[in-house]
Amino acid sequence: MAKFRTKFICSNCGFESIKWLGKCPQCGEWNSFSGEIIETSKQKHNAKHSSTVSLFPINEIITEEERRIKTGISEFDRVLGGGLTIGSVVLIGGEPGIGKSTLVLQAASKIKTKVLYATGEESIQQIKSRASRLKIKSDSLFIIAETDLHLILNTINNEKPEVVIIDSIQTMHDTDFENSPGTVTQIRECTARLMEEAKKNSFTVIIVGHVTKEGVIAGPKILEHIVDTVVHFEGEINSSYRIIRALKNRFGSTNEIGIFEMLETGLSEVKNPGLIFLSDRENNTPGSVVAASVEGTRPLLIEVQALVTHSNFGYPQRVSNGFDQKRLSILLAVIEKRGGYKISANNVFLNMTGGVRIDEPAIDLAVCCSIISSLLDRPIDSSTVIIGEVGLGGEIRSVTNVEKRIIEAEKLDFKRVVIPAKNNKNMNPSNIKIIPVVNLNEAVTILLK
Repeated sequence: MAKFRTKFICSNCGFESIKWLGKCPQCGEWNSFSGEIIETSKQKHNAKHSSTVSLFPINEIITEEERRIKTGISEFDRVLGGGLTIGSVVLIGGEPGIGKSTLVLQAASKIKTKVLYATGEESIQQIKSRASRLKIKSDSLFIIAETDLHLILNTINNEKPEVVIIDSIQTMHDTDFENSPGTVTQIRECTARLMEEAKKNSFTVIIVGHVTKEGVIAGPKILEHIVDTVVHFEGEINSSYRIIRALKNRFGSTNEIGIFEMLETGLSEVKNPGLIFLSDRENNTPGSVVAASVEGTRPLLIEVQALVTHSNFGYPQRVSNGFDQKRLSILLAVIEKRGGYKISANNVFLNMTGGVRIDEPAIDLAVCCSIISSLLDRPIDSSTVIIGEVGLGGEIRSVTNVEKRIIEAEKLDFKRVVIPAKNNKNMNPSNIKIIPVVNLNEAVTILLK
């Protein structure tokens, strides 16, 4: 007969302890331990343990050409690296109500092969109601409302689907363990079992996961190490735009993003995000400039907005939306030290419009120019795109893919573009005016004259 005991597991890193600890000794997280019931004795399978596995010399292994399953949603396929890889496990995380279930349901309806959708959060009637609202019809999509992992795996073995969707992993449970659904043990073991079956039987699994209040995927950190691809679906609830990006991808790049607009009929792909992010922009507004970023292979023009106000308190505020807070502090120090603009006694608010988050340094110069423009209350020509990384000495450093950025700016009818002087070498002639700059002061003088 099986025996059970309680152990404590860190929900952040999976570290195990025989007693509760306030701070995890492995990852340093506070109040992350929860009690889990585990089985200490199981029936031994001697036949299984006595068997051996075959060895394969790496030079003699014959590989098949990688085949991917297209989801029918090009923005989703781009983030995945070209589609779903056979035998892979994809984890999709995001805040409640952001559109995760809508995305996977739309993708499932467009996949040409047999798809099994296992839901633990809704009934089959609720799924049908959503499908009717999204105008989804498919002869290859099958729905089951089940949370027992063994029953789901038995259905997979009998029906042989090529794609399996689990919505969500927090509702699934393995009856071999006494823990409640959603606990660290259940999430880890269910995911590991799905991964094992997917690799062995060559079907693809898409797992929908919840996120915590900190914005990270709920469950042990080891969950992200188990799966092949981790995709995050993000966006502001009050905004209609959604962005999907890969945080981990064994079969493609992690730099690509996909952009969607949430409509009454579901998620609609945004083919030209530059037009969307710049559509509500007002001309010649102090603190507003246009920057050119590259996400993966896609050039992206976004509006950078800054608001600088006098602080009536001893400690001025530094608030950024869509831009790294620490990077903003560095750029403010460069503006004051190298540019000579007294900004330490002012509040600074920075915003990347459209809810997009930009981490690449090529928008540094645009951020600096928008802050100085707001500080002086002098607008920058709205037909200008600004590109460049700002160093600690105030110098403008070169960036990659500058030609892609210029082509995108020209396509959207901008008249001139400011680029680092080092990027101006071997630049092909263009219909747009190119202005090379060496340092921050030169750029500000040209833009605010």
